[in-house]
Amino acid sequence: MAAELVRTTQMSGMQMSSSTFSSSTSSTKLRKVSQGLSRSVEEHSGVQCRTSAVVEFFSQVQKSSQIPKGESVPDFEEKLRPVTAQEGESASFRAKVTGTPRPSVHWERASGTQLSNTTKSFFDSINNQHILKIRNLTLEDADVYKCIASNTHGEATVSVSLAVTENPALDFKKMLKKRSVEKREARRPPTEEEMLKILAGADRKDYERICAEHGFTDFRGILKKLKEMKKKVEVEMVRVLKPLEDVTAKADTNVVFDTILELKDPNTRMQWFQGTELLRIQYSHGKYEAKQMGTKHMLCISSVSLGDAGTYTLQVADKRLSARLHVIDEPLRFLSDFKPKRVTERQTAVFEIRLSKKTDAPLVWKVKGKEVKRDEKFDVSLSEDGLTYTLKIKDVKVSDTGDYSISIGDLAATVPLFIERIPIKFTSHLKSARVQERGTARLECEVSSRDVALRWLKEGRDITGSRRYIFTHEGRRAEVIIEDCELTDGGEYSVICTQDNDTHQYVTSANLTVDERFASVKSGMSDAQCPTGSPAELCVVLDDEKVDGVWLKDGVEISELSGVQVVKQGAVHKLMFSAVTDAHEGRFTFRAKGAESEAVLTVADPPEVDPSVLDLLAARPVTVKAGQTAAVKIPFKGKPPPKVTWYKDGAEVIEDERTKVERSADSTSLVLSRCVREDSGVIMLRLKSDCGTAVATLHLDVIDRPKPPQGTVEFLELSGNCVRMKWKAPRDNGGKQVSSFVIERRAAGKKSWTRVGDVDSSTTSFSDDKVEEGQAYQYRIRAVNVEGMSEPLETEEVRAGEPVEPPGTASQPQVSNITKDSMTVSWTPPAHDGGATVLGYTLERRKKGSNMWMQVNKELLTDTKFTVDGLLGDVEYEFRVTGVNRAGAGSPSAVSNSVLAKDPIRAPGLVRNLHVSDSTNSSVSLKWTPPELGDEPSGYILEVRPEDAKEWTKASKIPIAGTAFSVGGLQERMKYHFRVRAVNEGGVGESIELLEGVLAMPPPAAPRFDLQGKLKKKQMVVRAGTTLCLHLSFTASPPPVVTWFKDGVITAGREVITTSKNHSQLLISTSQRSDSGVYRVHLKNDYGEAHCDVRVRVTDFPPPPKNLRLEEEVPGTVTLQWDHTSDSADGDEGAHYVILKRDTSTASWFTVAERVFSRKYTVTGLLPGRKYFFRVIAQNSIGDSDPLDSKEPVIIAKEKECVSSLQLKEYAAPSRQVKPTFLLPLKDHAVRRGHDCSMSCAYQGMPTPQAFWYKGESKISDSTRFWQSTANGVCTLVIPTCGDKDGGKYTLVLENPLGTARCSCNLVIFDKDDKGLMESLTSQADKEKLIF
Repeated sequence: MAAELVRTTQMSGMQMSSSTFSSSTSSTKLRKVSQGLSRSVEEHSGVQCRTSAVVEFFSQVQKSSQIPKGESVPDFEEKLRPVTAQEGESASFRAKVTGTPRPSVHWERASGTQLSNTTKSFFDSINNQHILKIRNLTLEDADVYKCIASNTHGEATVSVSLAVTENPALDFKKMLKKRSVEKREARRPPTEEEMLKILAGADRKDYERICAEHGFTDFRGILKKLKEMKKKVEVEMVRVLKPLEDVTAKADTNVVFDTILELKDPNTRMQWFQGTELLRIQYSHGKYEAKQMGTKHMLCISSVSLGDAGTYTLQVADKRLSARLHVIDEPLRFLSDFKPKRVTERQTAVFEIRLSKKTDAPLVWKVKGKEVKRDEKFDVSLSEDGLTYTLKIKDVKVSDTGDYSISIGDLAATVPLFIERIPIKFTSHLKSARVQERGTARLECEVSSRDVALRWLKEGRDITGSRRYIFTHEGRRAEVIIEDCELTDGGEYSVICTQDNDTHQYVTSANLTVDERFASVKSGMSDAQCPTGSPAELCVVLDDEKVDGVWLKDGVEISELSGVQVVKQGAVHKLMFSAVTDAHEGRFTFRAKGAESEAVLTVADPPEVDPSVLDLLAARPVTVKAGQTAAVKIPFKGKPPPKVTWYKDGAEVIEDERTKVERSADSTSLVLSRCVREDSGVIMLRLKSDCGTAVATLHLDVIDRPKPPQGTVEFLELSGNCVRMKWKAPRDNGGKQVSSFVIERRAAGKKSWTRVGDVDSSTTSFSDDKVEEGQAYQYRIRAVNVEGMSEPLETEEVRAGEPVEPPGTASQPQVSNITKDSMTVSWTPPAHDGGATVLGYTLERRKKGSNMWMQVNKELLTDTKFTVDGLLGDVEYEFRVTGVNRAGAGSPSAVSNSVLAKDPIRAPGLVRNLHVSDSTNSSVSLKWTPPELGDEPSGYILEVRPEDAKEWTKASKIPIAGTAFSVGGLQERMKYHFRVRAVNEGGVGESIELLEGVLAMPPPAAPRFDLQGKLKKKQMVVRAGTTLCLHLSFTASPPPVVTWFKDGVITAGREVITTSKNHSQLLISTSQRSDSGVYRVHLKNDYGEAHCDVRVRVTDFPPPPKNLRLEEEVPGTVTLQWDHTSDSADGDEGAHYVILKRDTSTASWFTVAERVFSRKYTVTGLLPGRKYFFRVIAQNSIGDSDPLDSKEPVIIAKEKECVSSLQLKEYAAPSRQVKPTFLLPLKDHAVRRGHDCSMSCAYQGMPTPQAFWYKGESKISDSTRFWQSTANGVCTLVIPTCGDKDGGKYTLVLENPLGTARCSCNLVIFDKDDKGLMESLTSQADKEKLIF
């Protein structure tokens, strides 16, 4: 069994419920019930009051050790309140219970007595409250009542007292009834005091009869006594429960005078006086403020001064309450400590001086004897309370160090300010460096401050004054430069930085390494040849200009050499010769560290040809005959031997079989064997060396036969008797004069040539008169010189007389009788024979894709048909034909279509299994199976015929490739016949036809709806005034009959209904509330029927609720009742109400409850003494209605304290002292902005501790912004109309002589739409108790 976890909270230990009674002239009997035991205390006879001394008691027991997530122990969201009522009236207790699973609730009496018959308990589902109601109260009903809520996880119990006061009128009636039943007995007349008690509760008209019944004779005297008693009651319209008390306060503090009054008339006028002068509080600009919290009346005075001291009086009716205010004016003094202040430079130094009180005397700041004024450097300010003076010194420097004096009136003080220097930091330290010998080294660093002193050290030795180094210091950058570094300059270098008012030395170091310098040859020397007496130069370029070197000749260092000069220009080293002689020849060497270069200098002369030889070659050309050998030898001189190159007509001569070049030390020869005419031209010899160039030129002339005559022969006459022609002389006569031209001819088709004549060289024309008319001839002409005849110049064929053209183009060849090795080609003759009979034809063939044509026939074909054999199987061939007449062959015909050489293909067989696969109103889809017989088909021909037609038409222009096809464009519900046959290259197969015709319509189908979009949910909500459109799609074959219904009745109103084959639409352009209902679409055809219902709701902004009524049934609550709007009355889904309230002190409305579906709601949590307006708004899915506001504000009744004239015997409690402790600590609260927050806790302590409230670190106990109470072990703080600034941490401190106790809680203010905060608060509430 899980251990029971018990927590019990005593919200109030001993607290009397308050009730105000009438005049103390009537005696009162008070019954108290404490911890289930009733005891009566009677003093005098007369009115009785039974009550419970326990106002509230709460306990909670947890039975389960672990509670599943989402479940909880029962708890009371709204606790019960003590009730006081008169005998004969009704009383009720209301409790709101939470817990999961839902707790069961029952009621008990603490005394164990059964609940009376007039007691009834029930559950209010609207307000979610459990109610216990007791009618016709009697004194016996006074007791402590317990409400017990329990579920599987635990039990919660709350106890509250019921006080019943005696009703004198009812008591008198009982006495009369009792007297009528009892036997009359003689008794003595009542005394005057007893008679007053009897008449106290009776009506004035019954006084005389009651006195007669009791035998009291002094009727006038008793009336006089009653009048005096009433005057006394009237005089005590104001009862002082706590008088004003004298207050002593310090200047500039806030003071509160408070008194507790019981006013018979709450509208009694109150006035506050200072001395005899009336305080005009509303015009005091916040100096005075009168407050009331329940029966407590306060006068708050802010920032009191000596002028505020005196007597303060509160005038209430005829009562005057007075108290004195004593103001203590302390002498002006400094409250701050004057300690030396240390501030780091560049920061802001702040001096704060706080005075003990405000003063009008000016405060003066001085530094170094000079008064400080506000400027960019200094900022002087005063706090809002006028007590704290602040001096800010911005961007302090070392010069700001000194004593700062403060003087105000007779007070003076001095505070020293010390400026601490900012430590120097190296933003860039010295970095070790490596440099080569003779190079420049740089060591640099950068510090954080400009104002520093520097010292440089090398190996610990100060080098700041050395001239060997160059030092620079610009801004924060410092650098040392070492030029022409030597090996001894290597080592550790340091820089020491110091600054004023700082004893520290800041050092950074780095090492410098000097490497020995080696050079390498960047550009070396090359061997040189120079003519005797010419200048020369040997040059070496190193990669380092800092390195020197030495020159050597033949291994010996050059010290003195005539005509030689050594020059150094940076990294360039030169050895210069003014005039080279034989003594300067030799091997020269340049040496440096890590580098060496050598070169040989020799003396050389340029090549030269003897001028006499040159003159001879220019005067007489070299002449040879074609086929002979030409040899040319030219002597020369030069040192070193030059390079020999021969050129012909500017192109270098290349040695081959005919061309040979011979060379020696002093001559060269060019030998040309078997010379040809083309070898003629300009021959040039070129001699070249490093020292110069020499050239010799001669002309070679090779004699040969002439070249053919030039150009195309021009025919001047072509007749049947003569052919006359003209030509041009040859371009090259072969080196000798042309003597004559020889003319030859041949007839067309002949191969042999016949000489027809010759002419001399001066004539370039010839006439041939021995020709046959119509005969075609070809001529050639040759030039003749002493060496022979040239090659001929041939003419094109020309015709003597009328011209005969070749025949035209034959038709495109057609191929038939195709086998794998032969095929027959046929054609038609050309339309134009060219003027002569076609002698025959030539037939050519080629493979497809080839460009090479092959002639098939050897002799001309006289027929227009020819069988070609000897073909290769499975090869595609193409053919062309050319016609021939006596003028020659005509143009080839167009190429035939390519034909594959293979045996013929069989036609396909009969198509199988032709059937219909689908159909629509305009198309029919067919499928079939390929035939089994014949060769494979290449396609299918599908034909269609309407039933009323006889001719078949093709369904497609080209054969169908597949075995399925859809025929479109058909007329709806018309019958069609179909047939199909296969086709390939071998022919067309037999056709197969469907046995029966096919109707162009879809397959028969029952109606079926296809709902889309919003209609899938079969409901629609539209706003009144907008368009209502119901568009439903469906499928059916044949098309169905469509009928629309609204609420079971066929529509015939404002609707516009549109119907097609596959959809129907109902349209109302402007919808109204009356258009709401269930719309049904009914579909029916020969194969079935279907229907679809759509629920339509036309909504609009709801009308406002009416007839708002307010009732205050339970103190601190107001019950609102109103009449339903039409949306709520009609059961509109989602229609509800929103309840708002507004304190008269603010203009903002705050939401109390949302989604209220009933027409009654009880608002709780209202503060006593406040005035509230209430508002009800109807809300639905469209929006909000106009608000319904209460006309007059509701004043929440203040709790009345029990004031009685009873003289109870004082209970002497045993003497005990207890340190303050918290029985129930404060809990964290989360409150929506604009709502009130009440936080309470229970404590114990003896003597009764004092309570102090804090917000953060600020004390708020004396603040008029909050309401607080401490009584009977309970401390309460109320924060009205919470805002953002009220959020934070609140602390309660309890103090008595034995110790102190402290308790804190957090208050979170959130907005309605702050979802993120609400989620975090909810998760926090699951882990720990959090009050919303």
